[in-house]
Amino acid sequence: MQWKFNSSVYKRVPSRDTAMDPDLETPVRTADGGAGGAPSWRMSLPHVCVATLTSFLFGYHTGVVNEPLESISTDLGFAGNTLAEGLVVSICLGGAFVGCLFSGSIADGIGRRRAFQLSALPMIVGAAISALTNSLEGMLLGRFLVGTGMGLGPPIASLYITEVSPPSVRGTYGSFVQIATCLGIIVSLLIGTPVKDIDKWWRVCFWVAVVPATLQALGMEFCAESPQWLYKVCLS
Repeated sequence: MQWKFNSSVYKRVPSRDTAMDPDLETPVRTADGGAGGAPSWRMSLPHVCVATLTSFLFGYHTGVVNEPLESISTDLGFAGNTLAEGLVVSICLGGAFVGCLFSGSIADGIGRRRAFQLSALPMIVGAAISALTNSLEGMLLGRFLVGTGMGLGPPIASLYITEVSPPSVRGTYGSFVQIATCLGIIVSLLIGTPVKDIDKWWRVCFWVAVVPATLQALGMEFCAESPQWLYKVCLS
C-alpha cells in the first residue's frame, strides 16, 4: 500500500509539447537531425541586415560632423561661434527625441516595413539639405530632419528584429543593432579624415549618408512584414 502511494506521488507529469513553442531558445531536433518547426536563420538574416541600416545611420549621423565641423563653420560663416557649432552637433538629438516619441504608434499603425521607409525619408531629405546648404539655418534644418529619422528608426529595428528572428538566434541578431551603430560612428570618422586636405569634403560626408538610407527604403520593399503585426491586424 505504501509502495502504491509513493509511486503515485512521484509519477512524472507529461511535459508540454515544445516543438512549436515560439519562446524556445533551442530548436527541437527531429530524428533525422533537422530542426523541427524552426525557421532557418539564413532566411531571416537579409531582413535583419536591412533593418539594422537604420542603426548604422544613427551612428553615422552622430559622428559625421566631428571631423568636418571646423570646415563647416568656416564655409557657412559661423566660425568661432561656439553656440552655433554646438547646435550643429546636437540638434539632431533634439530631432531624435521628437521622432522616438512617435515611433511606437507609427510602427503599430502602418506596419514595421512602412515605418522603416518613413524613417528613411527625413534621413534622405535632411542629409541632402545639409550637403547643399550655404547657411547655418539650412544646416540646422537638415540636421533636425535627420534626427527625426534617427529617433524613428532604431526602436522599430529592435522590435522588428525580435519579431522576425528565429528564437535560436534572436539574441545574436539583437546585438546587430549596437554593432551597426558602432560601425556607423567608425565609418563617419574614416570618411571625414580627408576633410582638411580636400575643399568642401564635408558635403561629400553628408551625401554618403543618403546611400544607406535609400538602400533601406528600397530594401524594405523586399523584406517580410512582422508576423506579430500581421496577426494583430487580422484580429482587429
